Amino acid sequence: QVQVVESGGGLVQPGGSLRLSCAASGIILKINDMAWYRQAPGKQRELVASITNGGVTNVADSVKGRFTISRDNAKNTVNTVYLQMNSLEPVDTAVYYCNVDFTRFLGGRAVSWGQGTQVTVSS
Repeated sequence: QVQVVESGGGLVQPGGSLRLSCAASGIILKINDMAWYRQAPGKQRELVASITNGGVTNVADSVKGRFTISRDNAKNTVNTVYLQMNSLEPVDTAVYYCNVDFTRFLGGRAVSWGQGTQVTVSS
């Protein structure tokens, strides 16, 4: 299994910035894609951005140009993904979840989720 630990959420004024971090580790063969999802009250969980092991990124149209996803694989046992959020708007208010796709030593892929971190954009 993979342990996923998120940090960096909080309260910010419109137009402000936040940086979310997610550290993933475990006794596994490798970590594949990593992604950020968010879920606002009363809405379905949606993909915000994703990044492959090789650094290829995908960003939702609703946040394109404002949010940037990046990844640090420098430590063999820990992969960290970041979500830099700029020009935040009230509609970005949600719980943000880290999603980690990994391959087990005995084969097969699985997914782990973080516990979620609250982002609130309000004046």
